[in-house]
Amino acid sequence: MAGASVTRTATGQTAALAVGALVLNALVWGVSWWPFRQLQAYGLHPLWATALMYLMIAASLLTVRFKAWRGFVACPQLWFLAVGAGLTNVSFNWAVTVGDVVRVVLLFYLMPAWSVLVAWLLLGEKPTPASLARLGLAMAGVLIVLKTPDASWPVPQGAADWLAIAGGFSFAVTNALLRKYGHTPGASRMLAMFGGSGLMATAAALAGMSWQLVPGPALQTAGIPVLLGLSLAFMVGNTALQYGAARLAAGTTAVVMLTEILFASLSAAMMDAAQFTPRILLGGSLIVLASVLAALAPAAEEVQTGAKLP
Repeated sequence: MAGASVTRTATGQTAALAVGALVLNALVWGVSWWPFRQLQAYGLHPLWATALMYLMIAASLLTVRFKAWRGFVACPQLWFLAVGAGLTNVSFNWAVTVGDVVRVVLLFYLMPAWSVLVAWLLLGEKPTPASLARLGLAMAGVLIVLKTPDASWPVPQGAADWLAIAGGFSFAVTNALLRKYGHTPGASRMLAMFGGSGLMATAAALAGMSWQLVPGPALQTAGIPVLLGLSLAFMVGNTALQYGAARLAAGTTAVVMLTEILFASLSAAMMDAAQFTPRILLGGSLIVLASVLAALAPAAEEVQTGAKLP
């Protein structure tokens, strides 16, 4: 996920192309759970898949913008951005591989709600009554999603739930840091996010191996095209994201990016990878409504939601 700030507002055909580009990025992320599961079936754990992909993307970036490393070295605070982006991708990619796809995506999209608290802590932006109301609305949706019939309390039910919530929180931190370090070179920020994702995934995979939670890296030959294809899709998605987000208002970008939930839901329904119950639909509707309200909030009180890596 790479954040992007608005540089100009587009109209007409350019705006249509920008929206299309954002939808393409949302499509890539909305259906990414399937290739991750395919790679796991071919023997490659999602942590190792994340590590390989982002290290390849970081290497590609250095090939094109080799001087990006100088800006990274000159701005050591970008290490915080690297960690935030890394935790976001480690959590999300692992969660969608092992959990109910729609449930994971909904819990991840608590990110606009977390942004209210994160912006207060990291940027000194005090929450407004409207932002606190949106936070309450989103949390109500989460409680509904988490309260399963066989659970006494609305708490995360497994690793996938915890990973999804952690990923959404890390995503909010990442976007706040993108704003905080907006004065640093853009290519260096991208290197921090891509490289950080690769390094954090590698560290998490090695730790998981030591605790016997993650198998060693292994990939059948048939899985190589899937890995390369997913890496290419993420690179194309990021290019589309940078194009679209630079030409649309931040609120418009955030609303369009919510189509990821639609793509994830449709693909999961087609492949029987999610359960659609009235509880999930009601709780999910509240989370999505809170995200839309955050995106449409006046600029003076808006907490920028950014955009996802790569």
